[in-house]
Amino acid sequence: MNGKKGRIEIDVFAANIRPPECGKSSGSGGRNLAKRVWEFCKDDPGRVTFSFKVGLAVLLVSLLILFRASYEVFGTNIVWAILTVAIMFEYTVGATFNRGFNRALGSLLAGILAIAVGQVAIRTGHIAEPVIIGFTIFIIGALTSFIKQWPSLTPYEHGFRVILFTYCLIIISGYRMGHPIGTALNRLYAIAIGGAVTLVVNVSIFPIWAGEQLHKELVKSFETVADSLQECVGRYLDEDGQENSEFSKKVMDEFPDEPAFKRCRLTLNSSAKLDSLANSAKWEPPHGNFRHFFYPWSEYVKVGAVLRHCAYEVMALHGCLHSEIQAPHNLRSAFEPEIREAGNDAAELVRSLGKDISNMTRSQPASLLKKVHNSTERLQRSIYMHSYLLTSPSEPLNADTKPSLKPQLSSSNSDLSKRLAEYEGMKKFSESEGTTESYHETMKKQQRRLHSWPSCDIGGFEEEAVGVDLPTKLTALESTTALSLATFASLLIEFVARLDHLVEAVDELANLARFA
Repeated sequence: MNGKKGRIEIDVFAANIRPPECGKSSGSGGRNLAKRVWEFCKDDPGRVTFSFKVGLAVLLVSLLILFRASYEVFGTNIVWAILTVAIMFEYTVGATFNRGFNRALGSLLAGILAIAVGQVAIRTGHIAEPVIIGFTIFIIGALTSFIKQWPSLTPYEHGFRVILFTYCLIIISGYRMGHPIGTALNRLYAIAIGGAVTLVVNVSIFPIWAGEQLHKELVKSFETVADSLQECVGRYLDEDGQENSEFSKKVMDEFPDEPAFKRCRLTLNSSAKLDSLANSAKWEPPHGNFRHFFYPWSEYVKVGAVLRHCAYEVMALHGCLHSEIQAPHNLRSAFEPEIREAGNDAAELVRSLGKDISNMTRSQPASLLKKVHNSTERLQRSIYMHSYLLTSPSEPLNADTKPSLKPQLSSSNSDLSKRLAEYEGMKKFSESEGTTESYHETMKKQQRRLHSWPSCDIGGFEEEAVGVDLPTKLTALESTTALSLATFASLLIEFVARLDHLVEAVDELANLARFA
């Protein structure tokens, strides 16, 4: 801009503006898209197979229009066959049979109803005919929309939808063309051709069975719960007490270093998927390892429901792992052998049950269940014998109040003795110095070193709590942190208690499914 009034000069070249690198960004976006597509296909190769099968079925039906000879036979009504393939073709064979049944029954009922109403309307004359047709369209639309909302008829919702639009199209086209019976029959033939092509292609070319999908999904859920339980127990016992920076920076459900937990969270949301697969599997003929009729697919849903209740306990354990109030690491070490043994035995039992379902065999889970119960009882006895640590961990015990501990109940008695000796040594050291200040300072340092709750310095509590001595506050704080360990142990015991119901559900499935 120069000094003269009303004149503005802008040096475009001095701005040094660079054009956007469109080619580079578009190339990077294309690579990212290709990578995402590849991962999507790699996650489930059946998606690619399903896509090709749908394309093949539509092509086969379209040939009836592309070839003049077949077109002269069926005419434009063959378009209904293409529509049938697009609506009826589902991912699994069972879902295709289910959709095909609804499509066939709905089209048949709509065709019969359209022929009957059309004949009655023709006999009433040209004036009353459109009135009757319009009135019946209103009645059919309202009635089918109401009935499909009935809870017991929800699985047949697609059939009522087919009745509605098939009736409307047949009755209106028959009214204009003047041949309702011929129009209805030709369209029913086209629908039958489309349904037949769909079933043949879906069953004969790399079929995807809903029963096998349900079987694999349930087995994967067993493995996920077992892995997540072991991962949670291991991380809780191996945690050194330091602050988890990842947890404080990220959203609460995002834990990149805990893959088993992510899969367990997906297991909790698998109820709708299991129900859908079970409903589709009921329509499938005997196949593969499921070779007898009336296979108990509903039992898979029941087993999945019991397993989800076990997964709820794992999620609760995970909540203790990432809670703000944490027990000191040396206190966790006191109960580490019993907690780790109970967690590993419970995970081993869950994996064994999943393996039995996967191989469709009968094993003897009673021995593993007894082993889990024994390890859990040892954990309970250890908590009972060491309960003084969970109520007042910073207070050393007198000789009169110490219970008689048996070595076989806990392998960590030496650790407990060392910890109590440390407390006794610190107290004697403070008494030898002639002041209680050093003892309190030592307790402060230990509290900060263990990173126990609360995370702020102990000095802040001295200023706030007037009239309350510091040892009492430290004892209360450490008692609260110790109770978090008791919470974790009680949740683990509750998980083991629910395994009894899981074993019973798997045994019932084995009986009804005739496992070997």
